[in-house]
Amino acid sequence: MSRHPEVLWAQRSDKVSLTISLPDAKDISVKSEPQGLFSFSAMGIQGESFDFSLELYGKIVPEGCKTKVGLRNIICSVQKEEKGWWKRLLKSEEKPAPYIKVDWNKWCDEDEEESNSNLASDDDAAFVGEDDGSSDDDDGLLYLPDLEKARGN
Repeated sequence: MSRHPEVLWAQRSDKVSLTISLPDAKDISVKSEPQGLFSFSAMGIQGESFDFSLELYGKIVPEGCKTKVGLRNIICSVQKEEKGWWKRLLKSEEKPAPYIKVDWNKWCDEDEEESNSNLASDDDAAFVGEDDGSSDDDDGLLYLPDLEKARGN
């Protein structure tokens, strides 16, 4: 009997990203068909079989689908046939299977896509202004001569 790996998904107007959580997978097979059928199968580290098939919301371009195999997961980039935002991942309006979840780390809303397109890729994006752990009394202040005078320093 086969099992289902956890699948995280996110989208952009031109592609859907599927991250399949399956450490040290072997015999990986990914198939995509133009009408939107996406199939995955692999063997887990202990020889158990993992697979799933998804009927995606819209049509896709199989030649434009890329797969990157890492140590902990498999990332599939699925190119949409037509640019645009899908209402959901799957064609069916039913609630998706429990192993399919939104990838909030890669999620982008329609209105945010243009502003994010100039940033680094999803893998190496960093938060601007993130606290690096070092704090002092002047955190967040600009050091310009006029501001120093205005503060009374």
